[in-house]
Amino acid sequence: MSVTSAPPEADVTRWANDGFAPPRVTLSPVAAPSILGLYGFAGATFMVAANLAGWYGSPTSPLTLWPFAAMVGGLAQLLAGMWAYKARDGVATAAHGIWGTFWLAYGILWLLEATGVAKAPTPWYDSSSLAYWFFALAIITGGIMFGALFESIGTATVLLLLTVGSAFLAIGFGFATHTWITAGGWVLVASAGVAWYVATALVLAGASSRTILPLGEWRRQANKPGAHTVGAIELPWAEPGIRHGQ
Repeated sequence: MSVTSAPPEADVTRWANDGFAPPRVTLSPVAAPSILGLYGFAGATFMVAANLAGWYGSPTSPLTLWPFAAMVGGLAQLLAGMWAYKARDGVATAAHGIWGTFWLAYGILWLLEATGVAKAPTPWYDSSSLAYWFFALAIITGGIMFGALFESIGTATVLLLLTVGSAFLAIGFGFATHTWITAGGWVLVASAGVAWYVATALVLAGASSRTILPLGEWRRQANKPGAHTVGAIELPWAEPGIRHGQ
């Protein structure tokens, strides 16, 4: 749904006399994209991280995990990142965009290994290339986390755990140390749990227009259970009437 705001009649007449078309501000409200993004991340991360932590798995696990990681974690998060861009949420755009593309790449890698196109290393956790994947993710996610601190503690916690888990995996794959891989898997499982909490809090807030599960936001009333949700920050000096965020 789009809402178009017309300028005052006096301004319309003046602009018409000057030969200019009157400007209009069009608002296109969207649901919070992070709901889809965080649920997609939580599902994919839990499945893959539990495998890395040693909770389950066999040599054929990539055959069943790659489509889940690519679609639920990759495609869903990438779409959420693009919708977050429309909602003018830079933190969500960066987080969902980078992790969505990572899950797509990770799913493709597992598909290639599962079909024999690419050869898996021996042992499977001895991969300096994957170490650099996770090193890059840790650096990028850590930077996004500092931005998330200005929005909510819940989102920042998800990103903090992601940063730590990625760093552990970078060490594990880089030095072929299974202990670090297992530790990274456990930390990523924790990040999936927090992501589920944040996404559920957004769902309940959107459905009830009240705060049910607090997210650690800095605005007064935003974390008081039962209170009405607080509107997103507006920037009147840049785009009057256009709401930024989710």
